[in-house]
Amino acid sequence: MDKIKLDKPVFLYPMPMTIVGAIVDGKPNWLAVAWVTPANYDPLYLGIALGRNHRTNRGIREHGAFSVNIPGTDLLAVTDYIGLHSGSEVDKSELFPVFTGTIEHAPMIAGCPVTFECRLAQTVELPADDFFIGDVVSAWSEARFLTVGVPDVQKIKPFTLTMPDNRYWSVGPCVGKAWFAGKEFKASQS
Repeated sequence: MDKIKLDKPVFLYPMPMTIVGAIVDGKPNWLAVAWVTPANYDPLYLGIALGRNHRTNRGIREHGAFSVNIPGTDLLAVTDYIGLHSGSEVDKSELFPVFTGTIEHAPMIAGCPVTFECRLAQTVELPADDFFIGDVVSAWSEARFLTVGVPDVQKIKPFTLTMPDNRYWSVGPCVGKAWFAGKEFKASQS
């Protein structure tokens, strides 16, 4: 075995890029977030880890709501821009056409292929981050991003982030079918 111990920081490879939205001082504020994960299946919860100093945190705490928006590769540059600039220094409220679902203070981006409106269920205070867990109240998309009524990754064209090299990657071709490839493997071992 020729394994080499890696020095910190080491991150998950890859991380999905999202844009988190919240209402801050009466206007939508956006934050580029790759530290996002499903946190519960039914009901669906999403977890987002945000550095404690982000302006978006204040809106999430104040209103108990936020959105998670999945941008396509066509929104890569504006997503990166959002991550480069704090809402305390730059007004990001006019960057996108916005819509709301059932939660008033969870602004969603109309141009994102898939969006989730979340009601804050729990906040976990970590040493440097706030980990917000949101109960997904609704998910939104458009017919053009669906196949047989289900979001289609090839139509959505999401992108991912790798760190510490700080690069974005598009999602490639399908390489296997979940809950099926293992069955084929097991059969081949018999």
